[in-house]
Amino acid sequence: MAREPILKPDEPENLDDDRDLRPQRMGEMVGQREVFERLQIAVDAAQKRNDPLGHMLFDGPPGLGKTTFAMCIPRELGVPVQLTSGAALSAPKDLVPYLTNASERSVVFIDEIHRLPKAVEEYLYTAMEDFRIDIVHGEGTNARTLNLWLKPFTLIGATTRAGMLSAPLRDRFVIREHLDFYTVEELQTIVERAARILKVKIDRVSASEIARRSRGTPRVANNLLRWVRDYAISRADGEITMAVTTAALKMAGVDDLGLGKQERRYLETLITVFGGGPAGVEALAHTINTAPDTLSDEVEPYLLRTALVVRTPRGRVATSKSYQHLKMSMPTAEGVGGQPGGRKPGESADGVESDGQSRLF
Repeated sequence: MAREPILKPDEPENLDDDRDLRPQRMGEMVGQREVFERLQIAVDAAQKRNDPLGHMLFDGPPGLGKTTFAMCIPRELGVPVQLTSGAALSAPKDLVPYLTNASERSVVFIDEIHRLPKAVEEYLYTAMEDFRIDIVHGEGTNARTLNLWLKPFTLIGATTRAGMLSAPLRDRFVIREHLDFYTVEELQTIVERAARILKVKIDRVSASEIARRSRGTPRVANNLLRWVRDYAISRADGEITMAVTTAALKMAGVDDLGLGKQERRYLETLITVFGGGPAGVEALAHTINTAPDTLSDEVEPYLLRTALVVRTPRGRVATSKSYQHLKMSMPTAEGVGGQPGGRKPGESADGVESDGQSRLF
């Protein structure tokens, strides 16, 4: 069997040696092609009109390219960008310098915009709609309002929780784009590109294996590639082969489905301790000795997306796919009490009667 061709590192002038794996232009981005095409039209039209680009909101899970899009757009427009985050803007006075310093047609990027306090969010309304902010001087009957006019700018927001944004703020974004997960083929291309930037040799089979275990997320793919690169330098000759990739990912605890140690421990606990469920997240968290928020925010999303676990009104339940993945046998159809896992109808894993609106979520 012929060996897969090696992707040799190239050294074009635009590739820095500073480990920045993010594309610098939208045309360099892999995946999200529908989003790319719509943004390309919006950017091109704004340039031809010589007008500021409409306000934009990117939403989607972490690591899918929201910040990358937000940083590429100012480069396409040839305008400066100011960066901040919702958590850093605790009061309207924190937002004012970004708005007043914004030059015409420039970009203000707010990451995690759903974390803006209500007062700051409301302060944005007139700035986004009328390019104006109102500054109040004095107090009581001596108070005076100064209308400060801003130069037309573009606000770009990024969020992992679009539902937490208020409707008035969401409606002020002219362009709203949702970023979805990437295919294995797209991730393979991303891994190969990152390998060239990192100046490491990798064959296509290894790139595909890293992509397959990356959960559909470029950030995960790049992080896995860095680890495999380090393993190859330390334990091999610096070249990433399939054997090196498999050994490195095994040491990192990343299995064939991309599950880490914490996800597998979650599944094993759900199956061995709770009979496959239903089990409440609080009961699981206490058993695993971790915080419920950690399970619901970090561990469960990928398990739910890959159908290894399902949520029911009574709690979490392991699917047949979980048993197959962990190579465990399925339990009998009925346990004690006539329910899987031996619980009574309407009783959750921690012994609390459920009314269908359990606190276990």
